[in-house]
Amino acid sequence: MAEIKPTAQSAAKHVSSVKPKRSSNAISFIAPVLAIILGYIIWRFVLGDKSHFNKPGTEEGFWPDREDPKGALYRMYQGGLIVPILIGLLLIVITFSIERFLTIARATGKGNIGEFIRNIQYNLANKDVDKAIALCDKQQGSVGNVMKQGLLKYKEMISNTELDTEQKVLNIQKEVEEATALELPMLEKNLVFLSTISSVATLMGLLGTVIGMIRSFASLASSEGGNASTQLSQGISEALYNTALGIGTSAVAVIMYNILTTRIDGITFGIDESGFTLTQSFASNYK
Repeated sequence: MAEIKPTAQSAAKHVSSVKPKRSSNAISFIAPVLAIILGYIIWRFVLGDKSHFNKPGTEEGFWPDREDPKGALYRMYQGGLIVPILIGLLLIVITFSIERFLTIARATGKGNIGEFIRNIQYNLANKDVDKAIALCDKQQGSVGNVMKQGLLKYKEMISNTELDTEQKVLNIQKEVEEATALELPMLEKNLVFLSTISSVATLMGLLGTVIGMIRSFASLASSEGGNASTQLSQGISEALYNTALGIGTSAVAVIMYNILTTRIDGITFGIDESGFTLTQSFASNYK
């Protein structure tokens, strides 16, 4: 029987040193629930406080009747139960915008990404891989993390005598791709809340308006005389608060989503450029 020799493909088998990151995402479960509860508290006990109405009524409970608000802001209370949901959605947008800003700020790291990559290129051109790795530790961002994993594989491939240059470059490229696949989901996490609320908030506002209009016309049908037009105009005014709050919440969500995705795109471009830098440098320096 003929002896089976290892092929070049098996010799080039890639072994990654990249380890998956463990991170808790409890905020994605806790924040929405707390935001809706807080939204109800603001609506019921702040906007709906007795002192804000000339005719507060005597009943209390989950949704007490209040009439004749003392200001335009407190008229929002009369918009109904959709209002606390919309307030909750606005709080969710604010919460996840702040959370993403902090996460992306950490992922951006220290210093300018473009300058960091140029310094890496300079050190690789001088074949000083250890100094390049030290720069990655100082950068402390996603680009630095991906670059460091690629540089560690880069350093390993320099001393490898079993593979040819093309196979070594392929190993470095795969290492960068695996490190990138672990970094990017951390940046994009929870953005789905902003993209969803940007559409849902407007629809919820319209739903609140329709419900308010139904209540207004029902009240109009049971009214008599000149009081009917007054009740109708007040009902329409209260219903439109839902639309205004829904559109406002949607606008904030869209703006924050676009700002955050733009910042993520900047980091992603830096990661792509770092991978290109490593493979091109190795191919030119270690032919």
